[in-house]
Amino acid sequence: MEYLIFFLSLAASFCFSFFGGKTKNEKFNIIKDKLTIIPLVIFFVIRYFAVDRTALRHDLIGFAYKGGETLSAAFGISNVSATFALIAAWLSITAFVLCAVRPFFAIKTFDVLAKYFVPVSAILNIVFIKEIYAINASEAFVTSAFSICLSGEVGCTLGISVYLIVRDIANGYYKDKPTFKTVGYALICLILMLMATMPPYFIQAVFGYMRRPLRVIDLSPTHRVYLYATFATPFFIYFALRNRSEDIRRAAMIYLTVSTMISYSLLYWHGNLLDLADWPFHLCNTAMYVVPICLIFRLKKLFYFTYFINVLGALLAMTMPNYNEAANALSWEIIHFWVNHSCAFFFPLLCVALGLFPKPSIKYFSYSMAFFALYYVVVLVLNAYFTAHGNPQDFFFINSNFIADKLGTWANKLFNLTAHLTIGEYVYEFHPWYQTIYFVSYVLLGVVVWFVYGLFFNVAASHAAIADRMKKIRLDKFALQSQLNGRNVEEPMNVNAGIKLELKNFSKRYGANKDYAVKDASLSVYGGEIFGFLGPNGAGKSTIIKSIVGIQPITEGSIEVCGYDCKLQPVMAKRQIGYVPDHYALYEKLTAREYINYIADIYGVSQKDRDERIEKYVKLFELERAIDSQIRTYSHGMKQKVTIMAALVHEPKIWILDEPLTGLDPNSIFQVKECMREHARKGNIVFFSSHIIEVVEKLCDRITIIKKGHILCTKTIEEVEKECSLEEFYLKNIGAEDIIDKEKELGLIKG
Repeated sequence: MEYLIFFLSLAASFCFSFFGGKTKNEKFNIIKDKLTIIPLVIFFVIRYFAVDRTALRHDLIGFAYKGGETLSAAFGISNVSATFALIAAWLSITAFVLCAVRPFFAIKTFDVLAKYFVPVSAILNIVFIKEIYAINASEAFVTSAFSICLSGEVGCTLGISVYLIVRDIANGYYKDKPTFKTVGYALICLILMLMATMPPYFIQAVFGYMRRPLRVIDLSPTHRVYLYATFATPFFIYFALRNRSEDIRRAAMIYLTVSTMISYSLLYWHGNLLDLADWPFHLCNTAMYVVPICLIFRLKKLFYFTYFINVLGALLAMTMPNYNEAANALSWEIIHFWVNHSCAFFFPLLCVALGLFPKPSIKYFSYSMAFFALYYVVVLVLNAYFTAHGNPQDFFFINSNFIADKLGTWANKLFNLTAHLTIGEYVYEFHPWYQTIYFVSYVLLGVVVWFVYGLFFNVAASHAAIADRMKKIRLDKFALQSQLNGRNVEEPMNVNAGIKLELKNFSKRYGANKDYAVKDASLSVYGGEIFGFLGPNGAGKSTIIKSIVGIQPITEGSIEVCGYDCKLQPVMAKRQIGYVPDHYALYEKLTAREYINYIADIYGVSQKDRDERIEKYVKLFELERAIDSQIRTYSHGMKQKVTIMAALVHEPKIWILDEPLTGLDPNSIFQVKECMREHARKGNIVFFSSHIIEVVEKLCDRITIIKKGHILCTKTIEEVEKECSLEEFYLKNIGAEDIIDKEKELGLIKG
């Protein structure tokens, strides 16, 4: 009968796959692809929960030579057949989850495994179908239900595989042979996927009890190994997925959470569903169902319940496990416990670390506490109800002194303070003081772990930012080598540029902001020029300057410094620049000489050259007495001079100053202006931003005016003075005619 049902199911699947593969309507194909999992899920759920595995647990524990029993004695089959049957049952779970998740994500590896791995699983299940029945079921009714659904499930998975193969043949995907890289990556993924779906009884069933049982309790060596593995696993998953697309990250986490949920659910069958006392109300048990549901349906509010509550509960449970102390380290009981609690511990954290859910705010923390309060009240009532009706339960360990014993005498005294509620013939017992303090303590621990999680996620975010930056550097290096076409990477992109600063259609936008801080700015500045950069506050001056010196990335366009592309050759571009920011930041515990030598070391200035230049600028800026004092003792003007000296110690071809004269006394202003003139006379560029129009007018050769991120004009001072004063010209261009009229009335401007 089993084979007849199987072949009927298989025939239906083949027909479906054949006609599906011929369809040219892509939208219909996508819908049909998702609809294929409906009968598959129905078959799987019914056959999975059709069997009462209570007997299986006991038989399987003695599977390999316990008490002299052999596989043949336990199940009436050979050891080899039983082992292959167990493997087939394991692979069938992997095939089911793979086929169920695959249609919702366009991931090539899923399709490859569905086409080539699923048939292997189906064939094993066909060959050992009777042995699988023998291991999983004994009663005739259950055997029939199990047989029908397993046959249908295998037929569906094989049909899906054939459907994909037929579809790819129709689309011509088999013209090119798969690469070694593609096959190797698929095999690695398959191994990891198999690890996630391994039934907890598999190791013990195949290899039997260890001759010298190892205790997994009280932080024994074996217990610590389990803990280390639990902490190491999420790091491995995180680093494997962090650079993948969001679709791959979400698909992988859904696969993992659904697989482990199925593995955990081996304890349950349809008979459990009829008895509320058998439901998984223990806190860590709920996580096995809550996490996959939250991932599949993107339930943020419910997710933060498991994030704050389940993670903490699982961690405490793993450090204080409540299983049989004599249990074997590789037994069904131990493996099942650690699969449950380790997943409850790190799955929610991984979901946030991988960006599938945002880091929680106070609002989401409030949601989690509200869900926790509801859960706590429910299990409080259920514990009292079942205990009063002769079926004692201890959901969340609030109906026994399991936790109290670990905390000491005071906790046991609180636990023994009881209150009773009589309804009819039943007496419901509560421990109000102990249970209230238990709840409050758990909420406070939730607050603590919130900040701990935040610390770890900040570290993870920093690590991800560094990784992204390194990836960008590698891509930029590859692009640079391609454009240089074999030339030395230290050569400028434009070898004929000379001493020149050039912006080509430069645009800058911050983050996700739709508005541009600077839009389509083009500008050329040449050697020997003192160039003034004018504009009102917020016009985009500092944005352009910070992009030139490499503090901020370029959104669009390009910037060239002496022929070096600032985006592709940032280090070489920075070597040509000396920068004096509007807000300096110095190492104030160093002396000025030590600080300038430190900057000289960065630029690779020889000892002879730096000594000569430091001596020259010390005399120019009259710092002979202060040069060897700590910078923190300096006035604002003296610190500004040290910043200028540090910017000039490597003799940059382009000297950029952002509001350099602010806060300086007249003597210091004169010294800085003389320094600027001297630097330009050597054929270098002096590019500076200032609001002091008189200084710009007397000092500069050319100026440009920028407003709201757009360059309005670029002119020589001579061209401006033929029309009017620079101040009037500037005010006209930025649209401040009312100020001009007022100054004319007061006689400050002629005209």
